[in-house]
Amino acid sequence: MPPRTRTTGTAESLATKQREISISEFFTKNRHLLGFDSPAKALLTTIKEAVDNSLDACEESGNAPRIRVEIRPEKDTFKGLDLPSLADTNGNGKAKTKAGRGAPVREEIYRIVVEDNGPGILPAQVPKIFGKLLYGSKFHSLKQSRGQQGIGISAAGMYGQLTTGKPVTVYTRPGKDKPAHRLTLHLDTKKNEPVVLSDDETIWEKDHGTRVEIILTGSYKRGQHSVDTYLEQTAIANPHLHLTYVDPKGEEHIYANATEDLPAEAHEIQPHPYGVELGLLARMLKDTKCRNLSSFLKEEFCRVGVKTCDLILTTANLAPRKNPKRLVQDDIRHLLDAIAVTRIASPPTDCLSPIGEELVMAGLKSGVEAEFYTSVTRPAAVYRGNPFQVEVGLAYGGQLPGDELAKVMRFANRVPLLYQNSACAVTKSVLTSNWRSYGLQQSRGALPTGPLVILVHIASVWVPFTSESKEAVAHYPEIIKEFKLALQEAGRQLARFVKRRQREKEAAQKASYIQKYIPHIGDALQEILTLEDPEREDVITTLTDTLERSRKF
Repeated sequence: MPPRTRTTGTAESLATKQREISISEFFTKNRHLLGFDSPAKALLTTIKEAVDNSLDACEESGNAPRIRVEIRPEKDTFKGLDLPSLADTNGNGKAKTKAGRGAPVREEIYRIVVEDNGPGILPAQVPKIFGKLLYGSKFHSLKQSRGQQGIGISAAGMYGQLTTGKPVTVYTRPGKDKPAHRLTLHLDTKKNEPVVLSDDETIWEKDHGTRVEIILTGSYKRGQHSVDTYLEQTAIANPHLHLTYVDPKGEEHIYANATEDLPAEAHEIQPHPYGVELGLLARMLKDTKCRNLSSFLKEEFCRVGVKTCDLILTTANLAPRKNPKRLVQDDIRHLLDAIAVTRIASPPTDCLSPIGEELVMAGLKSGVEAEFYTSVTRPAAVYRGNPFQVEVGLAYGGQLPGDELAKVMRFANRVPLLYQNSACAVTKSVLTSNWRSYGLQQSRGALPTGPLVILVHIASVWVPFTSESKEAVAHYPEIIKEFKLALQEAGRQLARFVKRRQREKEAAQKASYIQKYIPHIGDALQEILTLEDPEREDVITTLTDTLERSRKF
């Protein structure tokens, strides 16, 4: 075979191939970055994104969340093709029929329904929320929330559109005195813009709320990474949630709320000076509406008062009345260096809404049958100027298996993290803790062995996830330190319980020895000393009392 000749291109010919790539086009080809890399994971991610949005909306509007999740198998709608139906599958969504080598294995088609009692969405906003990537209200807001990037639910709709060609259907009603609307829409991936197919008023029995329906190809499986596990853990981390779940078989599972109280409201804060970098500071100076540097520092940042502001500007050798927009690169560098060497108070923590020690234990008790429960909520800490809090809960004993590795449940802003265990800072913190000192067995570099469930939760205004799919927490030293301190504090409480139970076990064993052998000693003394039966009973009673007092002493 003759060698192929290489084609050469000029700058002009190469320039004709260059074109802009929209964000939706990028994620269409790289949907694994968003958690849609397998049918089973895509099913979970879709439900996760919809439930997270519903919980945030309910809490922000002051409504105790009541959410309904349904997974409905859909009949085949591809005309002209002989495709297997649900009855022809092997139970995990994969078709029984054998395909040729290299042919894709067909997955089942499901309709995902998530309905809430939140405030609803204005019909004019529905297309952008569900049909445009990187559109939302939380990206620029520094307060604790489940959603962050404005990608999740629109990416789920995009995945459904790619795999089934079906549009997203949204029901919304902003209030009892307002009509309900039913919208169907597509996402134009070339323009990253929504395409509304229909928008009609409809009758809906709810006074307010939102309902989203997405048809997609997926694979329903049970196990550690299943939708069932995600919803169970969501109920544990959100004890104020009343959740109804209908699985693909039509079975209804109800997770009742353990409390009527909503979590404490998280308030938005300004950025902390320690969290800004040179480029971000330059952009803030350019975009600010403040007319001088002094007001810029006090209004655009938190924890910067008059004295702190004066100290920063004096260190940077900048005039307080200088126009922020007129600073050159060297001035910005001096300002950033001055911030770094100035002692500034940590940011406020009212932007966080941790679960709380009592509710962590209430959640564990509702989802885990154990003998001992404990929880720890650490004081707020800071990484890169972002406040965060770590919580740990332990459940031990009871019906938990004693010969298996401990189960670790990871949460970030009350959302379960089910994938990428080994890449997560939570897992690293648990593995590197010395559980042997708390009375448990542990091999080097492994989880402890015993009847134990470990719950770890991080609440932050901006959780540093390792990827856009939000499945693992990044390894920041400040965060790992707090994880380990919380685990150690909870571990000490567990150690006290384990030691107390061991002492009680040993005491019960000694008591059984006394009850077993003292009568025999009485019989021997009666025979040696020719005692009467009443005297024998007195001797047994005296010996028992003496040994019991000695044992307790």
